[in-house]
Amino acid sequence: MAIGSRVVQWWTILRISLEERLVYRADFALGTLMRFMPIITQILLIRAVFESSGRERIAGFTNNDVVAYYLMVLISRAFSSMPTLASGIAMEIREGDVKRYLVQPVDMIGFLLLKRIAWKLIYYTVALGPFALVFYLCRGFFPGWPDAVTMTAYVTSLLLAFLIGFFLEALIGMIGFWFLEVSSLLFIYMLLNFILSGHMFPLDFLQQFPIVQTLFTSLPFQYLAYFPAAVFLGKISGPDLVYGLIIQASWAVAFFVACRLAYALGVRHYSGYGG
Repeated sequence: MAIGSRVVQWWTILRISLEERLVYRADFALGTLMRFMPIITQILLIRAVFESSGRERIAGFTNNDVVAYYLMVLISRAFSSMPTLASGIAMEIREGDVKRYLVQPVDMIGFLLLKRIAWKLIYYTVALGPFALVFYLCRGFFPGWPDAVTMTAYVTSLLLAFLIGFFLEALIGMIGFWFLEVSSLLFIYMLLNFILSGHMFPLDFLQQFPIVQTLFTSLPFQYLAYFPAAVFLGKISGPDLVYGLIIQASWAVAFFVACRLAYALGVRHYSGYGG
């Protein structure tokens, strides 16, 4: 397929996905707004933890630092989380809908990537107002805006987090070529992701458990939430920042290759049962 034709195809897929997501925009907007409700509870919980500990700092984090970290993790998760992606791929394989990618000149992984980009664009558009309001009200928790270099690194880390999240969940969905039901595996992944990504707490809190901290930071999960948030807050800088971005990019490439390989092998194994 010529490059021009492929670009037209990608743009058409992206445009249709945007229009599809906007069909139920009221329901989508309401669901997006409801996700902001637990923020107040979480801030109060963080404050209670510090007051009960009687300490001003925990692993180098003050109360304000942890609240700021939690708010930045929300942004990281907005980029890296891929709801229904793995389960949707497994369902298409199980019900035979994956055949449409085999008989039409449409790449399954590319199609799903463009569709997810469209969904994220709509989400960011809807969530921009609530995010701006929340961050304005919580501006006192932040030390200030990072410099241009740190901001560039932060945006780069968010984009890489998106790619890691997409290809990792797509890879889990591809397991459906061999095991038609992946819900249990997906539940385990979501549980590990929630803990190991730093969503529950900054991974710096594990300094008293060096072996556990080394294990957590050696896995790709930290690059889905912890790493971008830590970059924005200036917790990672200098050579450590450059090294972290290189490792994050390496994970993105690794999962891309693994996803492509799983799809190629899965198609060979696929029997074409279903509707």
